[in-house]
Amino acid sequence: MRAVMAAFCPMATMTWHNNIAITTSGVKPRKGKPMELTYTRVGDYLLPNIKLSDPPDAPPLGRYGLMHKTYLKEHKPILYSQLLLSEKLYYLCREVDEAAATRLATIPDREVAHEIILSELVYN
Repeated sequence: MRAVMAAFCPMATMTWHNNIAITTSGVKPRKGKPMELTYTRVGDYLLPNIKLSDPPDAPPLGRYGLMHKTYLKEHKPILYSQLLLSEKLYYLCREVDEAAATRLATIPDREVAHEIILSELVYN
């Protein structure tokens, strides 16, 4: 709400965003609370310095995990971004891979198993 008021009020010189005071003179942390993010000024914008942790030391994704990842990226970009930024995407795709391997082992007809995996695991 403060940011909205500051945008419409020409007298306001400071807005708060994520415990960071953005003033006309620069950026400073709110007193009493440590700054959680650092920002880089690019032109008129402040961009957060965000870096994902290194990928886990686990085997690479298999066929169905990669298909599920591609499906999320192309058809559900918001969910894909949320999972990627929360670092849960790899683990979800790994679960899809493991479930697909279980289904392939239990269903004797490979073509039927492939269709079931695509409809229930990958494109869901």
